[in-house]
Amino acid sequence: MKVIHSTEGFLQQHTGCVATIGKFDGVHLGHQRIVGQLLEKAAAYAVPSVVIVIEPHPEEFFARDPRDCPPRLSEAGEKIELLRALGVDYVYLLEFNRELSRLSPESYVNDVLVAGLNVRCLIVGNDFRFGYQRGGDFQLLCRYGEKAGFDVVETASCESDGVRVSSTYVRECLAKADFDRVAEVLGRPYTISGTVVRGQQLGRDLGFPTCNLALNRRNIPLHGVYACTVEIILGEGERMDAVGAANIGYRPTVKEAGKALLEVHLLEFDQDIYGARVSVTFRHRVRPEQKFESLEALKSRIALDVEEVKQYFSRFRQ
Repeated sequence: MKVIHSTEGFLQQHTGCVATIGKFDGVHLGHQRIVGQLLEKAAAYAVPSVVIVIEPHPEEFFARDPRDCPPRLSEAGEKIELLRALGVDYVYLLEFNRELSRLSPESYVNDVLVAGLNVRCLIVGNDFRFGYQRGGDFQLLCRYGEKAGFDVVETASCESDGVRVSSTYVRECLAKADFDRVAEVLGRPYTISGTVVRGQQLGRDLGFPTCNLALNRRNIPLHGVYACTVEIILGEGERMDAVGAANIGYRPTVKEAGKALLEVHLLEFDQDIYGARVSVTFRHRVRPEQKFESLEALKSRIALDVEEVKQYFSRFRQ
C-alpha cells in the first residue's frame, strides 16, 4: 500500500481508480464494510483502490476549543496501518485546510476526483457532504458523476445488535468504558499506539515510573485510569508484552500540564524503552480523571490504582 499526499503523478501510473472518501475515524466495522465494497469494485474495474482520508477532521480545523470537536478515535498513522491491513492499494491523505474548505462542490469534484484521480467509481454514504459550506450532497454528486463519467455507489449500512455502527457510537461506548462492546463494533480491542517520549519524570519521582505517549489529537476519547495490556516494539522488530496501569488525560493535579498525555506504569517491568513503538489496549476502567490536593495525595491514589490493576489481571489470568 502507498500513502500519497497529493494526486500529482497518479494518472501517469494509472488510468483511474475506485475511491471512497471520509474521515475513517476508528476504522470500525462500518468502515471495513465500505473497504470491502471498494476492493470488489476496484477488481471489477481493474484499477487501484483509493481511500481518501480527510485530515485533519473538519470539526477539528474549525473548532476554537479542542473540547468543541468530537474525541478522535485514531490518529492518521493508526488509520493508515488499519487500512493497510485491509488490503487497500492507496491511502490519499487529503489535507483539510482553508483552501479546501472554500472549494465549491463542482471544483471539489473536478479538481480532486476527476483531474487528480480520474475516479471511475466513487463509494460514499448518502449523508456525505462536500465543498464550500457543505454545499454538495449525494444527489449533486450523482449528477456530477453523470456529466464527468463516473459511477456513484452508496455505501452499505452496517449494524451490530440492531445499532448502526458509527464513530459516534464507538465514542459513546468508550465513554461508558464498555470495552467488550467497543471490541465488537471495531472488530478488535480499542488500542492507542504511539512512540514513547521522555516526560517530566513525575511518575518516577512518585515511585511509579511510566512510559509516556504524546497524543496528537485535539480531543481524547478516554479520561482516567485503566487496566491495560501493552505491546512494545523495539528495534529490529523485537516485541515484548506487558500489563500496566494507564492514565490518560490532562493531569489536572500538575499545573504545568496542558496537552493530553497517555502514561502507562508497566507492572513487573524495568527496561528503558524510549523511542519504542507501543500499543496500549484498554481493558478495564479503574476510575475517572480527578484532581488531587497534593502530589502526596496523588501518590497514595496511584498506589491504590496499581493494586486494583494487579487484582484485575490476577482475576483475568485465572
